[in-house]
Amino acid sequence: MRIQRALSLCILLLVLGASPLLAVDPNRSISQYAHSVWRIQDGVFMGTPSAIAQTTNGYLWIGTKAGLLRFDGVRFVPWTSPNGMPLPSLDIDSLLGARDGSLWIGTRDGLSHWINEHLINYASAMGVITSIVEDHDGTVWFTHLGALDGSGPLCHVTGTSTQCYGKTEGVPNFDFAESLDVDSLGNLWIGGDTALVRWKPGSSDSYGPIGLKSNEGMQGVTGLAPDVDGSMWAGMALGGPGMGLQHFVKSVWKPFIAPELDGRNLEIETLFMDSHNALWVGTLKRGLYRIFGHRVDHFQVADGLSSNSVLRFWEDHEGNIWAVTSRGVDKFSNLQVATLSTREGLGTEEVDAVLAARDGTLWIGGAESLDALRDGKVTSIQAGKGLPGNQVTSLLEDHEGQLWVGIDSTLTVYRNGRFRWIKKPDGSPFGVIVGMAEDSDNNIWLETIGPPRTLIRIHDLKVQEQFPAPGMPAARQVAADPAGGIWLGTRNGDFVRHRNGHAEVIAFKHAQDSQVEHLLVKSDGSVQGATAFGLIGWKQGKTQTLTTRNGLPCNSIFSMIPDDAGALWLYTQCGLIEIENTEMQKWWEQPDSVLKLRVFDQFDGVQPGWAPFQKVARTPDGRLWFANGIVLQMIDPHHLYENVLPPPVHVEGVIVDRKSYLPQEGLRLPPLTRDFEIDYTALSFVIPQKVRFRYKLEGHDTDWQDVGTRRQAFYNDLHPGKYAFHVIACNNDGVWNEAGATLNFSIAPGWYQTNWFLAFCAASALLLVWGLYRLRLRQVASSISAQFDERLAERTRLARELHDTFLQTVQGSKMVADDALDAGSDEKRMRNALEKLSTWLAQAVDEGRAALQSLRVSTIEKNRLSESLQRATEDHHLPASMTVAFSVIGDARDLHPIVRDEVYRVGYEAIRNAAMHSRASRLEIDLRYANDLSLRVKDNGVGIDPSISDDGKTGHFGLQGMRERAARIRSKLSIMSSANAGTEVTLIVPGNIVYRKTRPTVFERLKAEALRLGGFSSIDDR
Repeated sequence: MRIQRALSLCILLLVLGASPLLAVDPNRSISQYAHSVWRIQDGVFMGTPSAIAQTTNGYLWIGTKAGLLRFDGVRFVPWTSPNGMPLPSLDIDSLLGARDGSLWIGTRDGLSHWINEHLINYASAMGVITSIVEDHDGTVWFTHLGALDGSGPLCHVTGTSTQCYGKTEGVPNFDFAESLDVDSLGNLWIGGDTALVRWKPGSSDSYGPIGLKSNEGMQGVTGLAPDVDGSMWAGMALGGPGMGLQHFVKSVWKPFIAPELDGRNLEIETLFMDSHNALWVGTLKRGLYRIFGHRVDHFQVADGLSSNSVLRFWEDHEGNIWAVTSRGVDKFSNLQVATLSTREGLGTEEVDAVLAARDGTLWIGGAESLDALRDGKVTSIQAGKGLPGNQVTSLLEDHEGQLWVGIDSTLTVYRNGRFRWIKKPDGSPFGVIVGMAEDSDNNIWLETIGPPRTLIRIHDLKVQEQFPAPGMPAARQVAADPAGGIWLGTRNGDFVRHRNGHAEVIAFKHAQDSQVEHLLVKSDGSVQGATAFGLIGWKQGKTQTLTTRNGLPCNSIFSMIPDDAGALWLYTQCGLIEIENTEMQKWWEQPDSVLKLRVFDQFDGVQPGWAPFQKVARTPDGRLWFANGIVLQMIDPHHLYENVLPPPVHVEGVIVDRKSYLPQEGLRLPPLTRDFEIDYTALSFVIPQKVRFRYKLEGHDTDWQDVGTRRQAFYNDLHPGKYAFHVIACNNDGVWNEAGATLNFSIAPGWYQTNWFLAFCAASALLLVWGLYRLRLRQVASSISAQFDERLAERTRLARELHDTFLQTVQGSKMVADDALDAGSDEKRMRNALEKLSTWLAQAVDEGRAALQSLRVSTIEKNRLSESLQRATEDHHLPASMTVAFSVIGDARDLHPIVRDEVYRVGYEAIRNAAMHSRASRLEIDLRYANDLSLRVKDNGVGIDPSISDDGKTGHFGLQGMRERAARIRSKLSIMSSANAGTEVTLIVPGNIVYRKTRPTVFERLKAEALRLGGFSSIDDR
């Protein structure tokens, strides 16, 4: 950042060494300068302004009676020392911006030095510091009043101390030492209450003006301004003989006396010599004067000055003049466009027509006056004093140099100081003449309002032809065609070419009543018209319109004129526009092209307005003049003021989450930064409103941000890290400071944005992924295991079925067959054996069918449990003596298919056991749908032996299988049996396991998954 500032400073110093073309032009009156004012009542000053200076970094400093302000052209910022050290006093009387970039501050109670962001205060016993200067060697000198230590009034700084000079060294002990300056030879000049002293170490001369000889105890020489010839201008606080404004030349006092001003009568507060050697005089009660040679300009409160009491002057790096008054600060700078009005000597307050004569005279017509501007002087022919009428309308200079003047409703020719009347054949008035032109045959053509509106041709001072409307389209403008004839700009926005008695209309697309305000016919045969809907043009039979689509800032055009270089100037509603000839040729070839323009607006002095008659003129010196109906405006394309100084750029502050930080290099900002603002500025004072900016935040922005005139950058999405903010700016003429300013800063990460936390998160994520992977492996393994368990359980059940029933029956059948074979000769015994074998085989078929039936029960059946159990009673061929009571209590509900199968198989086994072993006469089967599902199978048979009920029968797996199935579905199975009451098997299945929901909740899914992972893989709601 320091390197960037150093580069900016070098650029600034190099440019400052050039010719001071930026300074205010002394050939213009002060009223033609751009004048800006900041008054106390505007609220920008803490107290009355009293001093002004500029430091090499470009900032202006304003000293007030209540503190110090820093100014960038837009904002006044109260200054306070960052290190907390206060000034000796907030009442500031003098300031100096030294060549080393530091600021010297003279207060009511002593001297301070602001250098390298540090404040140094010197001994406060010196009293009021009235003036501070820097000599050619860089030594800082100052004058002071009311020293408590009795030191002399002139002092200089030596390191961290001061040394003062008094009578012993040839410096009178003035009661008032108000002013101090250095001439070109290095002499110090001290203005006191009784004399003017020229002093060098070892040399002293005192000069007492006559008026100050008896002035002890009162203010004397209050202002000094060395001239380039070695002489000295001195201003005194009192007026009168030998007082006021005096010029001290070769040891002789000479009062300044001019026709406009007797300098002896002025009460002077301050003097200043600008870079053009114009003397600025600040007075106590009469505003300011500027003296350049023998020309004197005066500017006071009536002209817009903030106060008639002017205390200080300053010329900044760009040549603007600043005046500090008792009620504010005023700035004077050049305007590209000068304005002439009655203040500059015009005789009319209504400029309606302007004409440039070939002899260099500019004729200005308006209400009650015809003015002639020659060599900077205005002469007027006033109504009743030589002007034969009141309103001057159109003007024309013919080939003989005669001036044709429309006055009221008449036409005259002005020559040799006399007006000659031109009359119509019938003696009737012409009407108001809105346009005049002379064609190549020396015919004078008039367009008059009438009534009726009429085109008139005059030759040899006589009316030859008249073409009234509507036969001839009503026109507003007339222009000669170099090829012969004339062109008319009509009231409906079209062109008419009139040649050899024939009128040809060239129409344009436009709104109604869009009249041609001005007409321009060029030597290449092209015709252009100024209208409210843009610039219309005709060339070689082609029509086209230049509008905002082509880059114009607005469409409403009042007038136009080419300059000596061929560039076209448009006087429009939104300013004065310059279009180079190459751009115009581009437009003729490509009607839709966007052109490069240069726009001068109100900041450049443009005051757009409509004039009813001749609107524009170009004098032989190349200057362009525009009438706006009120004043006359002028621009000189050959002498445009160019601001060649690239503006110094500074980053002024950083605001983060409403907390301010100094823009220090390597600034570290706290974590979790959200609202981020950077304030920056560029120090150009000519037209600060036209200073434009671009910035880029490296580390965030991919390209430059063009933000126009905005002086803040805003971000709300900055992440932790290092950034470099780079801002550049251009001045009012588009000269860029490419070095700009840079601020490097960093944003600390929050605890969760640190590298260790990110590493922890990464490790945690890896662990989580690994854990999920392992969990998934377990799930897959569990699923496979569950499938194997299901297959094993089914095989085990089938093995039990085959072992307990089918195989035993087959084994019995084999035994019967074997027995029959042993007695094969006994036919009767063989028959009985075969009958018994048939019975056993039928039983084996039934048992095999029953096993197959149990395998055929599908798990996709939704709610067929009651039907399946009832069918089981039928499949087992219950004894004829056994009755079955089957009941279903409650509304049937959808059951989980896997759980339903387990319930069915438990019930099936209980029914089969009752059918085969109970020898019961009654079997009761109850299926109850309640909060839980319960199944009860009860018989009144012989019961089950307790040992078998507890441990099962060796080689049989029926009871054991029932218990295993109940456990698998987390159900409660009870078997109660006695020899007298039979056997009762009860199975209770929890409702949250057996009942199936249409849309299970996330919790239920997780619970079901947990059950499955816990070993109950058959509970799967897929």
